Amino acid sequence: MDIPIILTVLVTAGVTGVGGAVYLLIRSKIDGKKVEHAKEMAKGVLTQAEEEKRSILLSAQEEVLNLRTEGEKDIKEQRQELNRLERRYLQREEQLEIKNESLEKQQDGLIQQQELVARTVKETEELKVKQLEVLEETASLSVTQARDIVVTKGEEEAKHELSRKLYELEKEHQSVADENARRIITLAINRLATDVVSETTTSIVTLPSDDMKGRLIGREGRNIRALESLTGVDVVIDDTPEIVTISCFDPVRREIARLALEKLILDGRIQPARIEDMVNRAHIEIEQTIQKAGEQATFDTSTSGLNSDLVYHLGRLKYRYSYGENVLKHSIEVGLLSGMLAAEVGANIKVATVGGLLHDVGKALTHEISGPHAEIGADLAQKNGIANDAYRCILEHHDDDHSSIESFIVAAADAISAARPGARKESLEQYVKRLQDLEETAISFGGVDQAFAIQAGREVRVMVKPESIDDVSSAALARDIAKKVEQDLVFPGQIKVTVIRETRNTEIAR
Repeated sequence: MDIPIILTVLVTAGVTGVGGAVYLLIRSKIDGKKVEHAKEMAKGVLTQAEEEKRSILLSAQEEVLNLRTEGEKDIKEQRQELNRLERRYLQREEQLEIKNESLEKQQDGLIQQQELVARTVKETEELKVKQLEVLEETASLSVTQARDIVVTKGEEEAKHELSRKLYELEKEHQSVADENARRIITLAINRLATDVVSETTTSIVTLPSDDMKGRLIGREGRNIRALESLTGVDVVIDDTPEIVTISCFDPVRREIARLALEKLILDGRIQPARIEDMVNRAHIEIEQTIQKAGEQATFDTSTSGLNSDLVYHLGRLKYRYSYGENVLKHSIEVGLLSGMLAAEVGANIKVATVGGLLHDVGKALTHEISGPHAEIGADLAQKNGIANDAYRCILEHHDDDHSSIESFIVAAADAISAARPGARKESLEQYVKRLQDLEETAISFGGVDQAFAIQAGREVRVMVKPESIDDVSSAALARDIAKKVEQDLVFPGQIKVTVIRETRNTEIAR
């Protein structure tokens, strides 16, 4: 290496060192000033922090003081409340002690009174026993017998009082009720004009001569047996001249046999094959007649929409009679009457008319099904779509209780139709027996002297003993007799019960 270069390097290094020293000296002075300034700032911050600390401490001390004051105030109030409650409880406890003492005294008094009452009751029972013994000895009756006498007397007085009130009420309302009922029924009957339905059921066929009897019987009776087996009837051929009697419980079968027999007599050819042919023809003819009769009945009563099976059974009533009354004509009449009565009183006209028309439809099946015709007819109607209101009319037309006004109207119309003159008739034996049963039923009551059935059995007049039955009791007796007649007897229409009480005082002037 060259010496000039080395010198140059040394000079450069020296200059650099001197510059660095100068820089460090200047820098140290500047940093010293900054440190002093920082110290002054730190001292100011510390001073401010001290002031804030003192301020915070003062605020905290004030807040603690306020909280302590409020706490002491709350504690003081709570102590006062506790003292008040304590005094109140003490007062209540004192009152309870006073009441307890009072109750103890009352209990002691009640115990004494209970003992006194028990002694009194015991003395009373002993006195009662002694009095009963004295009464039994005096009256010669036991307590049970005396009680029975008192109860019986009370029942008699109550019954008499009830009868008297009923008698007064009946007298008060009878005139008004009779007038209204008479007006309504009269208006309905006046609007209805039908023929008398007292036709006589017949099972007799007239023969042109007595020789026809032998032909009807046939060889060894084959003709009559064929007729009876095909029709299900009994043909009676006796000594009565020119008459053959047909007997059968089923009126339709009897009518088929009658019609077939008349056709055979007109034809003149009487033998089993011909008999079968005539019976078939008569059966078809009767079936057509039945259907037409049922349809005509619905037309006459303006009743539409009935099931064909129901119309058919209604038509079968054309050959059914009750007390000599044709049941189909009776049913038509009851249907018309029911509709008119319903119109008068504001009830359902259609329900009443249908119920009245079908009320006896069960009689078409009474020879096939056992039971009351009302129930049979109601079941048949229900199965064929009849509404419940009309169904109840059919079921209840012979009952005392009715579920609707229409049911009551049908029962009333049935009684009106059956009771009017010419509607029904019966045999002499049945008529006499019915009158005798009516009189015996009335005589079976106590206090009755005599009874007389009058007006063909539509009224019974009862003569009573005046010393046994008074005026009030006679009204109750009339009701009891009427109720017993309804329960025990079978009769057409209605029966009027009249109780007559007569007192006669006779003196002789001398």
